[in-house]
Amino acid sequence: MNLSDKKAILSFSDDSTKIELPIYKGTVGPDVIDIRKLYSQTDMFTYDPGFMSTAACESAITYIDGDKGELLYRGYPIEQLAVNCSFLDICYLILNGELPNSAQKEEFDQTVTHHTMVNEQMHFFLRGFRRDAHPMAVLTGLVGALSAFYHDSTDITNPEHRHISAIRLIAKMPTLVAMAYKYSLGQPYIYPQNNLSYTGNFLRMMFGTPCEEYKVNDVVERALDRIFILHADHEQNASTSTVRLCGSSGTDPFAAIAAGVACLWGPAHGGANEACLKMLEDLQANGGIEKVGEFMEKVKDKNSGVRLMGFGHRVYKNYDPRAKLMQETCKEVLESLGLQDDPLFKLAMEVERIALEDPYFVERKLYPNVDFYSGIVQRAIGIPTSLFTAIFALARTVGWIAQWNEMLSDPDYKIGRPRQLYTGYSAREVGTIDTRK
Repeated sequence: MNLSDKKAILSFSDDSTKIELPIYKGTVGPDVIDIRKLYSQTDMFTYDPGFMSTAACESAITYIDGDKGELLYRGYPIEQLAVNCSFLDICYLILNGELPNSAQKEEFDQTVTHHTMVNEQMHFFLRGFRRDAHPMAVLTGLVGALSAFYHDSTDITNPEHRHISAIRLIAKMPTLVAMAYKYSLGQPYIYPQNNLSYTGNFLRMMFGTPCEEYKVNDVVERALDRIFILHADHEQNASTSTVRLCGSSGTDPFAAIAAGVACLWGPAHGGANEACLKMLEDLQANGGIEKVGEFMEKVKDKNSGVRLMGFGHRVYKNYDPRAKLMQETCKEVLESLGLQDDPLFKLAMEVERIALEDPYFVERKLYPNVDFYSGIVQRAIGIPTSLFTAIFALARTVGWIAQWNEMLSDPDYKIGRPRQLYTGYSAREVGTIDTRK
């Protein structure tokens, strides 16, 4: 973070105060006005609901340019990473700042692979849940419980402990998600197999049984690996900010990541692809592709209550770069599995065609986002809708733990303490009970 030659001058209309605020420049993106001394100098706070204009931290991990539709992990465009790298390559990059060379890749992949087992007691912990519990409820509990089993690496002041915790979380999250899924089915858990890739291993734990050997479909494996890559990190979103805020209190990494899982569960965040798939399924049940035009007209009518899911983004005001990659992946998976005539995919293509041609959507920059296609891909693979957000959590864990570690490494970090604009009663007397209305 470099100090700019420019300064911001804050003055008031009554000429009572005028203060200078330093401006800092990042590598790319908007400059930031440093308001850390604003309260001490003016006795005022800023007011920014949703933190839409507030930079809460300094970070070197991920950068988004919403207007250009650009996403960078450590400076590398997501389009290049998704085509040329594996998910574990991305994990190494996000954690360490650089892509691994051959020797580093082999060591890192092996280390993660040999941490995929979880303590056997976790099986008993699972039995406390109902079989029909939502997977995110189960996953929140399982991740939080890891600190009870791996408390040998929870000294957050020790960089080596933080590294071990990061490896453990990345390695064990697929095992936990698969365990939650198997538990819901009443099927036996499938232990990790070290000769498989990270994603291939997850597919086997999800869909394998002790009855027969499970063969990983290469196209499906690559598709799911790409989904993981596209969801690995996304700047200071709600769940990442939650992990940072929770971690700022000094809590252990497993508790901080569990908080991120809980935040991601919300339908406005991690549940978007589930909502998108439901929209397409409802459309298919109510007339299918012949009714798409009528449906899109209802979307444009504010009084209809019909919403278009999977389009638009809080940050991206251009085509989500992840959506283009996900569309290609979707076609590859459907073709590989003989589902190229899948009615939901055809519906999705028609919805996208209309949205990209209709001035209403174009003017509002409502382009498809990554959720629009990822739900279709996961459905084709055989992942149930209720598990979509857990898959998201699995992929985002590396981003969460890297952001958490970056925060703890920052000498300027403090426990998070947002301020408020108080609009309640001013001080008043309690009085006796007979004076109360």
